[in-house]
Amino acid sequence: MNHKKKILVLHTGGTISMAEDEQGNVSPNAQNPLNRLNLPSDQVEIVAEDIFNLPSPHITLEHMLLLKNRIIAACDGDFDGVVITHGTDTLEETAFFLDSTIQRGKPIVITGAMRSSNELGTDGIYNLKTAIRVVADNDSHDRGVLVVMNDEIHSARFVTKTHTTNVSTFQTPTHGPLGLLTKNKIFYFHRDSENQHLDITSVTGNVPIIKCYAGMNGEILDLLDPNRIDGLVIEALGAGNLPPSTVAPIERLLAHHVPIVLVSRCFNGIAEPVYDYEGGGSRLHHAGVLFAPEVNSQKARIKLIIGLNAKVKNLDDFMEN
Repeated sequence: MNHKKKILVLHTGGTISMAEDEQGNVSPNAQNPLNRLNLPSDQVEIVAEDIFNLPSPHITLEHMLLLKNRIIAACDGDFDGVVITHGTDTLEETAFFLDSTIQRGKPIVITGAMRSSNELGTDGIYNLKTAIRVVADNDSHDRGVLVVMNDEIHSARFVTKTHTTNVSTFQTPTHGPLGLLTKNKIFYFHRDSENQHLDITSVTGNVPIIKCYAGMNGEILDLLDPNRIDGLVIEALGAGNLPPSTVAPIERLLAHHVPIVLVSRCFNGIAEPVYDYEGGGSRLHHAGVLFAPEVNSQKARIKLIIGLNAKVKNLDDFMEN
């Protein structure tokens, strides 16, 4: 006799739980419409909780920490997996935070919607149902946090939002999706390599993000007070290079022991220290700049904050793995 799986659904808000008015404005509902859904329960038992009801631009690291603690408690208890509904603007950041702080084991899936609950062609109900299917699937164990949208399964580690409104907005550059859903089956193509998980209890730290551009000078970096920031993430050019006038202010911040992480501003590819010229990645790395090879700037920021709160001794290795 098959075990009827018990799944916790945590609602956090976002477009998936919002409604559109007659003027086309989309805003949160006082009551989450997802709680009124009669989801099929032949093979699963659904327990739903509104952990908070916020548009995703309102989500902070403190909310992510609260969510992480609730998920760990559920997985340590009698739940067989967890689904989280979330706004799409910062969904990838919450997913990455959870994937970086929760050990692999029971399935954890995060989903959302690009169209509100009463819009024509709303995708929220369908995405929620497919997320539940993925959590209930035995092959979803030990894969880390997954993002399920538009019949695709993505790794939280690499997925990103690529379009402002399209329902196929979530894509995985370089790697591609982990799997997909058909009407009756779930197919996994590959499994991500294991990454380090740190069960932190705090998320303090001021880490801004700066984007590099042609002709950039060091003035914007000079505005940063090393006593008021705990780290810095820079979206660098190409594989990880900067204009030469940024080198001096970067060295000034490094002298004050401010960790600086470089990612590429490119949509695809891997950042690595290659070029040996002033501002080139090789010289920057030799000066003490860290590289985060396969994540974007918003995820690198979260990873650095996790490392700082975990008091990781070797941030260089931590950011690169």
